[in-house]
Amino acid sequence: MSKPLSTLPSLDLLRTLIVVGQRMSITLAAQDLYLTQSAVSKQIRQLEQALGVALLVRGHRSIEFTAAGERLYQSADQHLRALHDTLGQIAAQGQRHSVTVSASIGITALWLLPRLGRFQQRCPDVEVRVAADNRLHGPQTPDIDLAIRYCAAQDAPAGAQRLFGESLVPVAHPSLNIQRLETSAQVASQVLLELDLPNRPWLHWHGWLQARG
Repeated sequence: MSKPLSTLPSLDLLRTLIVVGQRMSITLAAQDLYLTQSAVSKQIRQLEQALGVALLVRGHRSIEFTAAGERLYQSADQHLRALHDTLGQIAAQGQRHSVTVSASIGITALWLLPRLGRFQQRCPDVEVRVAADNRLHGPQTPDIDLAIRYCAAQDAPAGAQRLFGESLVPVAHPSLNIQRLETSAQVASQVLLELDLPNRPWLHWHGWLQARG
């Protein structure tokens, strides 16, 4: 038999769980929620006490969901997103026209937000909603009007417009005399660090070195 809605945990606690699940970090979740780490940890423990089950496995500088935590996170994330969208649609009725822009966290912070103020001055009747998320959503994702994505030119979908390119340069600690690294063997003798993402070949040393012979 279903319990009355009055017995459900606070939506604030469920929202905290969702943000923790998105970031898989108490520290980063606290930053997103503008709370302290202890406050976020306390809210998760309150939710665990209310349910009578453990939701997180806390390790040394890491966390993981328990089976119950993963199940609750998936359900809460899905339903609170739907609730958020419904509330947004209701609030938007009779208000300004809104445009939702999806972009990675880096692009949002370093490129989009610094330009948003000037756009709002020029187009005050347009409400811009920014969805900062490193997960890639397809162009047909509901409620997303514009999406900014990294990709090679040949992989861009039909109708996409190029915003800007990117210049990549190697960097090193000042103690390393990079003027001496003139041959491939000398470069290969160093410890080279790169972003370990197969779908970002332009961030790998192999392609950068190959392009320069």
